[in-house]
Amino acid sequence: MRRGARVTAFIWLTCLCIADVAWPSIAFTDISAQSGVDFRHTDGRTGELHFPETIGSGCALFDYDNDGWLDLYLVNAGDAPGREGRDAAAGANRLYRNAGDGTFIDVTDAAGVGDTGYGVGVCVGDYDNDGWEDLFVTGFGGTTLYRNRGNGEFDDVTASAGVYVDRWTTAAAFGDLDADGDLDLYVARYCVWTLDEHRVCHEHGHDVYCGPEEFEGDADVLFINRGDGTFEDATQRARVTGADGKGLGVLILDHDGDGDEDIYVACDGTPNLLYSSLGDGTFEDVGWLVGTDGDDAGNPQGSMGVDFGDYNGDGLLDLIVTNFQRQYNTVYRNDGDGFFADVSFIVGLGQTLPDVSWGTAFFDADNDGWSDLFVANGHIQTNIADYDPTSTYRQRNRLYRNSGSSGFVDVTSTAGDGLQPVKASRGTAFGDIDNDGDVDVVVSNASDAPDILRNDTVGGAYLLVDLVGRRSNASGIGAHVRASAGDLRIVKEARSGGSYVSHNDLRVHIGLGSTTSVDLLEVTWPSGVVDTMRDVAANRQVRVVEGVGIATEGP
Repeated sequence: MRRGARVTAFIWLTCLCIADVAWPSIAFTDISAQSGVDFRHTDGRTGELHFPETIGSGCALFDYDNDGWLDLYLVNAGDAPGREGRDAAAGANRLYRNAGDGTFIDVTDAAGVGDTGYGVGVCVGDYDNDGWEDLFVTGFGGTTLYRNRGNGEFDDVTASAGVYVDRWTTAAAFGDLDADGDLDLYVARYCVWTLDEHRVCHEHGHDVYCGPEEFEGDADVLFINRGDGTFEDATQRARVTGADGKGLGVLILDHDGDGDEDIYVACDGTPNLLYSSLGDGTFEDVGWLVGTDGDDAGNPQGSMGVDFGDYNGDGLLDLIVTNFQRQYNTVYRNDGDGFFADVSFIVGLGQTLPDVSWGTAFFDADNDGWSDLFVANGHIQTNIADYDPTSTYRQRNRLYRNSGSSGFVDVTSTAGDGLQPVKASRGTAFGDIDNDGDVDVVVSNASDAPDILRNDTVGGAYLLVDLVGRRSNASGIGAHVRASAGDLRIVKEARSGGSYVSHNDLRVHIGLGSTTSVDLLEVTWPSGVVDTMRDVAANRQVRVVEGVGIATEGP
């Protein structure tokens, strides 16, 4: 974008900030202390500045026991392979069951999901279509697939399912890439790093962590579900190796609206990848062609977090990618036919340059029918303030309110005590943890306790859509949900993974503003089946079953 356009955008943003005082306040309350979640992230740091210590870990909100309440899984990072010796339990992943009263209960040991490896990311999906959500965990040194037995316990089926990936894995996502009704799995790798290759870098006379530019990227892996509980490594056949990339964010999405699932990989310092499905089991990287591989000048960025949502209400899903310091967070507006435009300054995100940004999502914080934006921030260099007075290691997370079709306004300072902590945040998960109709937020913080942020906004009406696939995958992942309510036209997509190495509520949340019902609710399933429902009452959860429509209400 040219300088004149940026000045115009700044003047426009200033006007919006003045207008913001008339809006009802968004309010998030930090309930971490009373939640019962006693987790603390650890990364095994020893002071030797090992590169894997910098990227933190993710979290997942999902209903593992099918009781209608979102449970919480937090990924931890203990000792990296090759330097074990600390208490393994201190670095274990933890699963917390939602008690339905604002608190969570640690059920890790009973569930059997307390992985003690050097964890990074997590995603969720019902890979065997048995009606119970399964769990996939990435990390430095290997991956783990936990199959949900449906009785509160999980089995480690990594080896038998054939989804073990070695070296340094980060983000992952389930999605039906071959449209056969079974969930496939894409796993991103980051850099080629071992203890033998460890070195310390220097900035202005200070010892610092080396960045990704000092190491080679590593190849990603695509697993195709055979439908019998096992997966085939189809990476080479599908042409999605990402061999030169350094993947930190993964989305499985339909970027061009052709009904085929595509793959987007946000890469740290190398061009972002957009693998467009050719419809025959193979993919072609078109990121450079459609405008999503870097900034508006075509330069690669230090990309981490990703999400796909319709921020401007035009019925097309847009892309947000979070980036490193001095690289603004990028909003790619979907201009149709699979092409995108970098509109970051136009929509008001030019001021994100000082931050190092990670977890993110387009979500409707106030249920007014417009997607707002959350961004988690935190530097990787613990001593950054010693040689760069413009930055700090711990940074404030940001909430941007959608002003309508124009763009975003930073409302962090007025959005409640939940937005005021200053930490080194990383993974972030979004979902309605108290079933009151608005979206809550969980933030995983590096070497710190997580933030559990309850949404206490007095907002508009809502509809929460729980999807159950029949011909499609049971999780409903990949389904498009469209809602028409008065003047609102809302489109959402059910999706695994996303944000930064995290996983959001699979239920589709729709803010409805002042309307009391949805005139038209339409679900287009991955199978091609379309369910159409009219005059759906607001302020409730509905379960939509493929080929049936609304079957039963939720809790």
